[in-house]
Amino acid sequence: MNPIESYLQRNQRRFVKELCEYLRFPSVSAEERYRKGMTGCARWLVGHCRKIGLEAELCRTDGDPIVLARAPRQRSSGRLPHYLVYGHYDVQPPDPLDLWKSPPFQPRIVGRSVFARGASDNKGQHFAHLKAVEAYLRTRTALPCELTFVIEGEEEIGSSSLAGCLREHRARLACDAVVISDTGLYSLKHPAVSYGLRGLCALEVTIHGPSRDLHSGSFGGSVDNPAMALCQLLAQLRDEWGRITIPGFYDDVAPLSPFEQAHFDLHPFDAEQYRRSLGVRLLFGEHGFTPIEQRSARPTLDINGLTSGYQGSGGKTIIPATATAKLTMRLVPHQKPKQILAATIQHLQRLCPPTVRLRVTANHSSEPYLVSPDGELVQAGREALRCAFGAEPLLVREGGSIPIVNEFKRVLKADSLLIGLALPDDGAHSPNEKFNLDVFARGMAMSAKLWPILAHVQHLTTVSTDPRTRRAKHEHPHPV
Repeated sequence: MNPIESYLQRNQRRFVKELCEYLRFPSVSAEERYRKGMTGCARWLVGHCRKIGLEAELCRTDGDPIVLARAPRQRSSGRLPHYLVYGHYDVQPPDPLDLWKSPPFQPRIVGRSVFARGASDNKGQHFAHLKAVEAYLRTRTALPCELTFVIEGEEEIGSSSLAGCLREHRARLACDAVVISDTGLYSLKHPAVSYGLRGLCALEVTIHGPSRDLHSGSFGGSVDNPAMALCQLLAQLRDEWGRITIPGFYDDVAPLSPFEQAHFDLHPFDAEQYRRSLGVRLLFGEHGFTPIEQRSARPTLDINGLTSGYQGSGGKTIIPATATAKLTMRLVPHQKPKQILAATIQHLQRLCPPTVRLRVTANHSSEPYLVSPDGELVQAGREALRCAFGAEPLLVREGGSIPIVNEFKRVLKADSLLIGLALPDDGAHSPNEKFNLDVFARGMAMSAKLWPILAHVQHLTTVSTDPRTRRAKHEHPHPV
């Protein structure tokens, strides 16, 4: 066992304790009442990075601060490659609180899982990379590359401040690639590299009717009900086959390539187990596609929230003055958020009856992201996972969005390597979110293996286009 592996194994208990300390901060970016938790979390993270030997600072923004932490520069006769490690310390709101089995910001360990908001999304995942670099620094093992951590506080609300930070610090953040662990894997036996992300287009649709709430007995039947009008409008956005009815919505959607389809066929997916785990009577999605394709490689339109009328206990006989729906569309390559938004607004305007008024408010958006699934960067990630998990990694597309990856590409001209450490049942964005501690341990081992592999990525052999053919393991001259 080499010094890095030994260090990681010896300090597992402390690593979990430190992760729990990190998870106690209520760092919710979406709500002002958590501002103190956001600030405290960022400061704690800077202190922790310095404690393990990184040169860390807070990058001030108009929004939430960004943590920049760089490993001490290595002595080298030539240029070492430079990689960024991205993560986010902000988390989703914990609501609904009554569904949590323990307070969301009081970490609870049950078996081999730690339960807390942000455990999987995303504190636990990027913390694994921090601990791996700590192992290098504490054992005085030279890193084979330059490393900088970029950990922001606005991922859950669109990453608006980070784009400016990247432009401001373009020279110091110039890199060969970005490593991100904010996606998923199937199981300990099925690690995965994500080569694609769906984009996002979010909006609010409001229907205005009368100037005030009206008595439904005195006025009902003579004026249109905004809640009813909104429901009828929304129902026309999808047909019985699960297809979105917005004209032009699918024009730029590219089918999976034969290479991708072959890898999708290798996924260990059990549709019935998936159905049961979600608690639904039947699965539903776009006709003609598998659930794996529907949730990662096909575009969607979803209603995220509906608000209208009286929300208290009992009844109140009114015609509400307004009704609002929050919508998001997940987009796939090569759909453009601006084009989809414009087409959606135009379609809503056509559907809106003349008896009410329509208002559409655009919220945050992000473009889809795709890298070559058989390129050297993805294959380096697969090699590191193969070493750490002892299993053949899958190639997957992620159904969610990480808005900043496109900014890394635009501003830094750098592609992103997406190596997920979240299990399907970790419950990101849900009550009782958790992070598996065995995945945490293997994630640290994976990160330790990754840096020498990436440093010698130019020596990697070309992967076979047949996904059933395993590439021979490359021997790296670094003691990891």
